[in-house]
Formats: sequence, structure tokens, C-alpha cells
Amino acid sequence: MLDLYIKVQLKGDTMFNSKKITSLAAIACLLYAMPVCANEDDGALEAYNRAMFDFNMQVDKYVLKPVAKGYRAVTTKFIRERVSNFFSNLREPATMINHSLQGNFTDSGKSLGRFAVNSTLGLLGTFDVASGWNIPNNKTGFDKTLANWCVPDGPFVVLPLLGPSTPRAATGRAVDAVADPLYWANQYINFGEDWKRYSFIYGLTALGFVSAREENLELIDNLTANAVDAYSMVKSAYVQNRLKIGACQSTNTESAQASYDFDFDEDDDE
Repeated sequence: MLDLYIKVQLKGDTMFNSKKITSLAAIACLLYAMPVCANEDDGALEAYNRAMFDFNMQVDKYVLKPVAKGYRAVTTKFIRERVSNFFSNLREPATMINHSLQGNFTDSGKSLGRFAVNSTLGLLGTFDVASGWNIPNNKTGFDKTLANWCVPDGPFVVLPLLGPSTPRAATGRAVDAVADPLYWANQYINFGEDWKRYSFIYGLTALGFVSAREENLELIDNLTANAVDAYSMVKSAYVQNRLKIGACQSTNTESAQASYDFDFDEDDDE
């Protein structure tokens, strides 16, 4: 379920309200206090992680997977691509901001261009016009920003429904959610009645999960079909995937500082 979890985190998590953002931040703060690293053994968290992983697998088996298969059955590939593009476009504001925080101002400008083009000419992002104009899709997030700032990943943990994560990853998702256009739509658009607001936000949230799950039906089946220990397999793959995020940028600073270290001993001897 690794790829589903990653895709859902990129799509479904964009529709957070303030309560969900606060909850993720609180979880991250608690987990940072635990002396376990994402690339080490689970330690005290393993029993919890395995139990939550099993719970998520059951939810997927009896809810997400059947709904995703039904979604595929009643929609065309063209419609599903439009839905996927829509949720991908919602991440562009967060990508733009984080590229700036990482000092990648050229990529930040490209993300701004992608969001402007796809949100207008691309009909709210349902069509990826920007890629056709050679404006690349170079996604990043606050998780990567924190990695550049040398914030440690923290312990590996399995979150309810969201799956494998770390405190830094959870913090990144919570912060990125604030840049999501739907977050601000939920805050400031007058829906008139609460049921309309909830239908809008939670309906799109559910659609994001289903869309992500549908895209990975075959992949997840292949990953879990012959796994002796599905939890260990997913954890190992997730930890390896975390290594691709990037290293702390302080190493360059330390190297630069070392080049300015002078040895005055010879002068003292003369």
C-alpha cells in the first residue's frame, strides 16, 4: 500500500480543515519526543504501527478498494485523468511557496506559471496545459523544506488511514494544507448552510482518496499479493523513499567554512 499512501498524501491530504491541521501538528510534536529515527527499528512504536497498519489494510480491503473499482467501472479514463489533474493542480501554490523557501526561485516561478495557466486555460486544472508549454511539473513540499533546514525526520509511524509517515512528513502535510486553495475556500466562501460546506469539502476529500486509490489498483495488488510480511515490506520501501527527499544543506555550509580555516602555527614559529 506504499504508493497509495504516498499518492493519497499528495492528493487527499490537500483538503484539510483547521482541526485536521492542528491534529497533525500535535501528532508531530508528540512523536518528535520519541528517540527513534525513521531509518532505524520501530522500537516502542512497532506494536502500535503494526496494529494501525492492519487496521488500514482492512479499511482498504472493505471500503477503499471496492469503491475505487466501482469508480473505475462507472467513469471513463478521460474523466479520471481530469479528476487527477484537478487535485495535482491544487498543490501548485504549496509547491511555489516551498521552492521559494528552499531558495529555488526559478522553480517557484515555474510553479506559479503552471498554476496560473492550468487554473485558467486548463479549466481549474483539469487539463495540464502547462506541460504542453514545457513548464515542468516539479512538485515539492514543506517536508523537503524542513529537510533542507536540517530538521530530523523523526520516528517511522503509521497514521490512521494516511498510512506510513514521520513527524516531519506529517508536519509538512499540515503546513502545505494551509496553502491549498480549497482550505481558503472553506474558510471564506459563504456556503449559506453548513451541510453545503461539508458536502463540498468532504465530498472533494473523498474523491481525492478514491482517485488516488483507483490509480494504484494493480500496483498495490502486486505489492501485497505475495508479501510474507506486508508491514515490513511497506516500511522498508517507505524509508528508502524518504532518502530521496534530500539531505541537510548544512554540509555545504560546513565545507565552505572549513575553507576559511587558517593555520597560524607556522607564523607563530617564525
